[in-house]
Amino acid sequence: MPQGDKSSYTDKQKRQASHIEEGYEDRGVSKEEAERRAWATVNKESGGGKKSGSGRAKAASRNSSGSKDAKRSAAARKGWETRRSNAG
Repeated sequence: MPQGDKSSYTDKQKRQASHIEEGYEDRGVSKEEAERRAWATVNKESGGGKKSGSGRAKAASRNSSGSKDAKRSAAARKGWETRRSNAG
């Protein structure tokens, strides 16, 4: 698929980009810049292309162990232990 090809997007994504583009043009942004910004916004919100479906999690909600909370609490425990040992 050549760069700039929009065939892999859903109709909904294409409609969203069109509405966003119109909004930018109404604010005085050039046609080319408005189109670029609109597709960048659609890609940011949806991840780009046809990726909808049940069971698809956002990339930020998972890590290699399947949980971001486990690493966060381990770091919190380590920090607490370090502060405790330095205080005494």
